[in-house]
Amino acid sequence: MSDVIVARSLDEARSALADRPEATVLAGGTDLMVEINRGWRRPRHVVGVAQVPELGQWSTAADRVIVGSGVTYTEMMTGPLADAAPALAQAARTVGSPPIRNAGTLGGNLATASPAGDTLPVLAALNARIVVAGPGGERRLGLDELMVGVKQTSLRPGELIVRAELDRPPGRQEFLKIGPRNAMVISIASVALVADHDARSVRCALGAVAPGIPRTNDAERWAADRIDWDGDTPLDPAVADEFGRRVAAASAPIDDHRASAAYRRHAVGVLAGRALRRAFNGSSPDTDTEVS
Repeated sequence: MSDVIVARSLDEARSALADRPEATVLAGGTDLMVEINRGWRRPRHVVGVAQVPELGQWSTAADRVIVGSGVTYTEMMTGPLADAAPALAQAARTVGSPPIRNAGTLGGNLATASPAGDTLPVLAALNARIVVAGPGGERRLGLDELMVGVKQTSLRPGELIVRAELDRPPGRQEFLKIGPRNAMVISIASVALVADHDARSVRCALGAVAPGIPRTNDAERWAADRIDWDGDTPLDPAVADEFGRRVAAASAPIDDHRASAAYRRHAVGVLAGRALRRAFNGSSPDTDTEVS
């Protein structure tokens, strides 16, 4: 039998975790409850944070977006938050079913630390800083500092994820994902791409094709040097194709029951080229949906 504490403020959550540093934090429970029901986890202490109002808050400014760890996928999908972080909204729309999106949270996706987590490539492409709080105060971590392995984080005993602080660069954002069907599916491969017109840079991060969430720095620089940032010259299709090949080369997928490594590598390259075309040529998300 687990000892369950329901925190109703951030101070209550931090206090409960200070007293029980080995406790499991429960937000939406969409991942944790599956593991408990299958017998994979048997937490002795649980601290519920779904009723902590501070974690469910978000805000936007001209140059950044702050998203509390308790913000649900449904909240990310529409309104001013979706306008400020459109790739985050695109990723949230691909998650599960409406009940899962109503319950699942950004913090849960981060804490689960699965390479297939749909919001994680977006956070990486937006240079997210993840704020965690614990007995030693707050820490700000890059996604690669928080996620240190497959379903492994650097969270210390008694710490919880409070919020993510994202860049808000001028330019289009894209999130693309492929799975064996169109809904309620774990990613076989995913790509988040951000065009930063002020910095004249392209940022691209990959999901489900490596142990973590890699950025494709060499491919990003290569593409940025071949984009007409000042004019209206359309993106050369050959640039998008080569960018996709370079992104694919930066991936490190595995074979498993959902897809082969070769297919994942091919898929992520196709998605990356497609995302670059959409970002600079304005392609509609409905015009090209197959990976071939």
